[in-house]
Amino acid sequence: MPALSLDHWNVFCKDLDATVRFYERYVGLKAGDRPPFSFPGAWLYAGEKAILHLVAESGREAQGGGAIDHVAINCSDIRGTIDQIKQDGIPFDVRKVPARPLQQVFVHDPDGVMIELNFWNEDDVPELKKKG
Repeated sequence: MPALSLDHWNVFCKDLDATVRFYERYVGLKAGDRPPFSFPGAWLYAGEKAILHLVAESGREAQGGGAIDHVAINCSDIRGTIDQIKQDGIPFDVRKVPARPLQQVFVHDPDGVMIELNFWNEDDVPELKKKG
């Protein structure tokens, strides 16, 4: 039974509206169609695929847990992304992966989930040179 791809991840969030706004503004996902579940939430899409399911914390007991460190998403336009993050005063970190044409921007969503935004084959940003 080979795995084919990651389908989605799910986040329990304290403020549904703020979390939707975060992922729309800084990750480029779009809120879209969601089945009529009996609990509040939202599905966020990358193109035609709902890759993030949000559930408003509403007293539901069925909740995961564990040691996941972060979620990574392939993105484009690192310069525009960093400019938006800076404009809004969101803390972030920029890293370059050794021996790969890959830059990463790390941010935390409103519930503390670390999000790694991956930018392949884009010009290096000056923020990398401010490190170390």
